[in-house]
Amino acid sequence: MRNAQRPASAQEAVATAQLRCRTQDHQLHSFISLSPTALDEAKALDAEGARGRPLFGLALGVKDLLDTAGLRTTCGSAAFRDHVPEKDDVLVARAKAAGAVIVGKTNTPEFGFGALCANAICPSTANPYDLSLSSGGSSGGSAAAVAAGLVPAAIGTDFGGSVRTPAAFCGVVGLRPTAGLLPSPTRAIAWDSLPTAGLLTRDAAAAGRLLDALAGPDARDPMSWRAASSAPAALTRIAVSRDLGVAPVARDVRMRFDEAAAALSAGSSGLVEDHPDCAGAMAAFATLRAGHIHHNLSPLARKHGDKLAATVRWNIARGEGLAASAFLAAEAERSALFRRFVAFFERHDVLVTPAAAVMPFGVNSGEVTEIDGRPLESLIDYLAITAIITLTGCPALSLPYWPQGDRLPIGIQLIAAPGRDHDLLAFASALERRDGFGFRPPAAFRENFP
Repeated sequence: MRNAQRPASAQEAVATAQLRCRTQDHQLHSFISLSPTALDEAKALDAEGARGRPLFGLALGVKDLLDTAGLRTTCGSAAFRDHVPEKDDVLVARAKAAGAVIVGKTNTPEFGFGALCANAICPSTANPYDLSLSSGGSSGGSAAAVAAGLVPAAIGTDFGGSVRTPAAFCGVVGLRPTAGLLPSPTRAIAWDSLPTAGLLTRDAAAAGRLLDALAGPDARDPMSWRAASSAPAALTRIAVSRDLGVAPVARDVRMRFDEAAAALSAGSSGLVEDHPDCAGAMAAFATLRAGHIHHNLSPLARKHGDKLAATVRWNIARGEGLAASAFLAAEAERSALFRRFVAFFERHDVLVTPAAAVMPFGVNSGEVTEIDGRPLESLIDYLAITAIITLTGCPALSLPYWPQGDRLPIGIQLIAAPGRDHDLLAFASALERRDGFGFRPPAAFRENFP
């Protein structure tokens, strides 16, 4: 939270978060489970004199796809309604070691598949700025909890845009870091860099602190690495693109994005319209995603198929019978795309696009199947503006922008070359000091922001 002070005690911070969750979350449904031991853990931190830890007293939400020892982890699935892991995910363990306290598990569609944060266990998560609208998927529980002030930060996950889309809908910062910066040693395919954990906070500086505490290599994850510790370099050569040349983006988003681009241009001397060639990128993403999902989840479908949501079954079925030649062709297309982005970032420092292709839709709507009345070919096509960036492994951050007179923000997606996460965060922090950019408290939850 901007200019937030460290809490007087971990107990105070956690007790405040717990009270807000108990008394306000019935409006949002941002949490699936709350931790019964959080306050005891906070008391232990205070007793240890742990104020020197970088995340001391941080009341943290964790998306219900990441394991938490002793705290129910359902993945939003009826098949795992009573699942209680014995071990923490590595990022949860690192957060605790840094002084954070896990307040609870945030809502997600089943296994993270879906445009709405709804499942058989928890109702759909509402948008804090308008409770009739959706928070987006699939880290919508995390985004809504942060935007409403229930917790100051949360961990989400992002495959095709599952941190960036909810961040855009809910007016918070959503960071998908460079592939491998946040390790995942339990991935079924160790070299898979498409999915990653991501961070949701109310400002870029808070995202940077959380990233520093969680990032770094793990010997069990061959994709993991450690960022160089150096002062952030300025990103001054800015390129903007409404749609990367290929992504479907709604007219109302384009209009608002154009206003954001004009606001960027007003304070910048080097802004141009440009983007890498992204032809074929979304088809490659769809193929790779289908192959990975089918490989990882088809055993689950065979065991629990009758309990799985239709969207989950659709996602698993997409990879049925996928030929190795098609998969490798998609990998080759991905490789070419990555190299085009590398060349692009030799000419530009940052690429700015919309962070979501549509404005928030009804909280109980179905999947996004059309944009501006034009049918989409599949349930994931509306994610193209973020999914294409996933393929590159580049760091991407959704930053709130408030169009003049609008009651809802949009997210602008800031993208930099791989490894320039802290440069990107510094760029976002500078924008937050300008009119129209950055977090604004939702009116319905303003009491949480004294």
